[in-house]
Amino acid sequence: MELAFSGWSGILILVMYGLIMLGVGVFTYLRNRHIHQSLDEYYLGGRGLGVMVLFFTFFATQYSGNTVVGYPPSAYRQGYEYLVSVPFFITIIMAYLLFAPRLYRLGKKYKLITPAQWFEKRYKSKAVTILAALLMLYGLGNYLLEQLVAIGQGVSGLTGGTIPYQVGVIFFVIIMVIYGWLGGMRSVAYTDTMQGIALLFGVFMLLIGSIVYFGGLPTSADYMQAYSPEKLGVPDGPAVVNWFSLLVLIGIGAAVYPHAIQRIFSAKSERTLKRSFSRMAWMPFLTAGVVFVIGIIGINAYPGLTESESEQLVGMMASAVASQNVIFYWAMVLLFGGVIAAIVSTADSVLLTFSSIISNDLYGSYINPEAPEKKKLLVGKLVGLVAVGILILVAWFPPGTLYQIFVLKFELLVQVAPGLIIGLYWNRLHSKAVFAGMLAGTIIASSMTLFGLSFFGVANGLWGLLVNVGICVIGSLVMSVSVVEEKEAKQVIGM
Repeated sequence: MELAFSGWSGILILVMYGLIMLGVGVFTYLRNRHIHQSLDEYYLGGRGLGVMVLFFTFFATQYSGNTVVGYPPSAYRQGYEYLVSVPFFITIIMAYLLFAPRLYRLGKKYKLITPAQWFEKRYKSKAVTILAALLMLYGLGNYLLEQLVAIGQGVSGLTGGTIPYQVGVIFFVIIMVIYGWLGGMRSVAYTDTMQGIALLFGVFMLLIGSIVYFGGLPTSADYMQAYSPEKLGVPDGPAVVNWFSLLVLIGIGAAVYPHAIQRIFSAKSERTLKRSFSRMAWMPFLTAGVVFVIGIIGINAYPGLTESESEQLVGMMASAVASQNVIFYWAMVLLFGGVIAAIVSTADSVLLTFSSIISNDLYGSYINPEAPEKKKLLVGKLVGLVAVGILILVAWFPPGTLYQIFVLKFELLVQVAPGLIIGLYWNRLHSKAVFAGMLAGTIIASSMTLFGLSFFGVANGLWGLLVNVGICVIGSLVMSVSVVEEKEAKQVIGM
């Protein structure tokens, strides 16, 4: 994300954002210090998030800095085929509506803190809970790695290389850890609100500037017709199959993000949750749709870029727009400050949930069940720090483009969906079938990815998911379900 126009002004913006984040953490800690050692308060904000704060924290969860920085380059390389990125986010909202209201009611009834707790409550199986928790930790670790890579690229680009990639990662990780450690979910939610407003403003300013100075979609369409007609064409059969499989994989996978589910538990009321989702329904068009258009405009603005060069597309376009006048200059500086703030804010929410699964579901449930909440919190925080340290070492030499990192985490994370969603409605779903399905789906998806296998253009994770669902449903039907287990399941899900 090269952004050569703003060296010291970029540094000024980053310092400002960093100080605001630290201030939010300190303010939240001081305001809630009498209850900050409670798991419920620290990880869920006391289950009291209102409509706007809940909306923006959901927005930050689904639209990280990767959306603004990573999606336009993909649209640049693929052309109109990448319009599928908008339905990706529509599918996520649809998936939420399938289970979020019901899960909220059960979360409030049983005082659930993490999604893994739902597995323990529903299936009463140590094996199911631990496997689900490990898959969630894998997805969270992968997602956090993506954010660390994006932080480094963003800081380096915004400061014109004045702050190196690795220094940017370390700087904002320290800030993130401090304010997250102090304020927990409330700090995360408040910074989500701040960065969401900045991000939306900056993205629309970049769109306006791109249309004014690069000619907009008609100009890009003329260029593609003359020089890259394949980017205008209708995708062939295999491409459509791949589209659909990714739509299902990402739609379901993103909806069962552990940190997204914690936001469901954090809502002040079910009405608050539904009102937040009604606002989220517009965001695929106002965010993913807008950055898709920016990527298409870039095809004409900067033709012939290689894959690695196209990863810098947004910074190149923002630099050109910013050079036109002072209004666009500062708008672009604010945009990329907002992008980095968004990335940091997404990373801290992931780290918070990662720590909660460690402290509540693994350490608190199986290693030291008698530990006080204060000690559980401390263990979760410390293990989270260790995980961040390991991921920083990986991020030092990033393993692929942002989009490749983004897709990778869904292959395994989506395997928790059958047990989580189907188990909300079907009391006969058996714990042994759920474990076998999750394990089989995980092995299939990971093996196919490891050995580079692909069948009919369908995503590897989706093949695993299909086997997973089949084992869950068929296994539960043919398995002799004890009367006691079925009765307990009915009591838990209220059927």
